[in-house]
Amino acid sequence: MAKCGASVVVAGRSVGFLNDTVEELRSLGRTAIALPTDVTSAADIDRLVQTTLDEFGAIDCWVNNAGSANAADVGPLIDLDERQWDAVVDLNLKWTFFSAQAAARAMLHRGGSIVNISSRSGSQPCPRTGHYGAAKAGVESLTATMAAEWGHHGIRVNAVAPGLVPTEESLAPGGSMSRPSRVARQIETVPLRRLGTVDDIGAVCAFLATDEASWLTGEVIQVHGGSRIPVGYLAYMHHITEQLADEQAADAADSG
Repeated sequence: MAKCGASVVVAGRSVGFLNDTVEELRSLGRTAIALPTDVTSAADIDRLVQTTLDEFGAIDCWVNNAGSANAADVGPLIDLDERQWDAVVDLNLKWTFFSAQAAARAMLHRGGSIVNISSRSGSQPCPRTGHYGAAKAGVESLTATMAAEWGHHGIRVNAVAPGLVPTEESLAPGGSMSRPSRVARQIETVPLRRLGTVDDIGAVCAFLATDEASWLTGEVIQVHGGSRIPVGYLAYMHHITEQLADEQAADAADSG
């Protein structure tokens, strides 16, 4: 966004990361401010909107990029409890909606662009993260409805659905992409033969903020290098195949 000439407000829970990002943006000659924000707090969202309006006078583009599923909240659907469900669905769906609503209210009289970050999981099976996939599917449905309801105000709403994009957190020891074998298996499913980068996703978001995208709304843009086979799905099916084979062998041994 900054490279395209935007003034940028960065919001999140980790103040250190926010300040580092602001320094990077200012080194590009852009205006940037950091606002520590918990997007699961309506008061924090309202403060983020109001501070941005006070500082810049308007919000032209809003990107909803908060979402995850902590390791403690991941598991087969048959085992999920209410706390795990709420933790994932609230962050990824509920607060994406209320953040978008707050942005839209600030855009009512001049229009703007809202970008919701979804996931390839929103349109494909997600063994062990089914509640995350359901939340992202909800984000994509809401994106279409927001576009329909808010279009006459000049507000465009689109979603970007990334494939696998390793981050510093996921590559760190113990992270979801810390095993080279998992990285290699995923690359094997990508026709372009590499995983995604943050810049791959950022460039699409920046485009959606521009006038060149002025007749584009209600869409979900898949950014996954052509990969339509999530490695988690492959791993799960392999696990089930092994489990069934073990059960059949045990049954055969018992009957023998």
